[in-house]
Amino acid sequence: MFEDVRIVDNFYQTSSFFPMPTVLFGTLCADGSTNLGSYSLCFPYYIAGKDYYALLLQTRNSSNTAVNLLERTTCTINFIPHRRRYLKEAVRLGFPGETPQEKMKNCLFTLEEGIRAEENPENVYPKVVAEAFQVFECTWIRELDGAQDDTVQEEYNPPFHNFNGITSRPGAHFILRLDKILMKEKYYRSIIQGTKKRRFPKIPVDYGFRDNAWFWISRFRRPVRETLPKGKGSGLDFVMYAADRIDPEIKFTEEACARLTGVPRVFLNTILNGCADWARKNGVSEITPEHMDVIRDKRAGEKK
Repeated sequence: MFEDVRIVDNFYQTSSFFPMPTVLFGTLCADGSTNLGSYSLCFPYYIAGKDYYALLLQTRNSSNTAVNLLERTTCTINFIPHRRRYLKEAVRLGFPGETPQEKMKNCLFTLEEGIRAEENPENVYPKVVAEAFQVFECTWIRELDGAQDDTVQEEYNPPFHNFNGITSRPGAHFILRLDKILMKEKYYRSIIQGTKKRRFPKIPVDYGFRDNAWFWISRFRRPVRETLPKGKGSGLDFVMYAADRIDPEIKFTEEACARLTGVPRVFLNTILNGCADWARKNGVSEITPEHMDVIRDKRAGEKK
């Protein structure tokens, strides 16, 4: 039998149990240094059908993170592995009231330049956390919802935006364009070559509920896998899903993917990687059905 729980502010942690990520947000301060703040209210937003991919961050509009994003727009989302000392530091970094300089003075984590800084040395970007197993480098899209004129204020007054920028007296939402995904080599290989239980990063999950004394974070366990129902998984959607993850520089058209719908799942990644290898050697960035015919004929010739 269910009970009716009263819905109050911060319902995700005061009135419910809601699993969320545990990440460190890196933003750029006025002096060029990087500030780290702990967050769980960060979720995928645009995942397909747009010219770019994006995430949504919810935060207090007075936080160091919000102030830095309003003034300098770039950020990093650092996914830290499950280690007790990392999580203890994440809890410390999540409390308000300190300036970035005070908070970062004795920070446990190591900061280093990300890919954007290497590719654009003339610009300054927030640094990434070296201990992270995965980092998203992002940029706030301030034009969405008319938030391009939002600036830092001591107190915010209406009218407020609906979903981007300053959205209430205490709150802000930021739609963040996903510019780069950085991943440690071990887990990069796992995505490219096929994921196994032992290749999963030790991902902590914020348990959602928080009382007056404790944060609750789940201990990492190896994930459990469930096989797709018989007859599922070899359709066009599955092939396109797999093809999109083979190589970010090489795309497969829908018609090309349709040629592989009958391939057993156990062989699909091998075939897709072979197609990508052929494309790289021949300077092809988008594989079409005609290219699939060429690759098929080449394989047939090699077998003979």
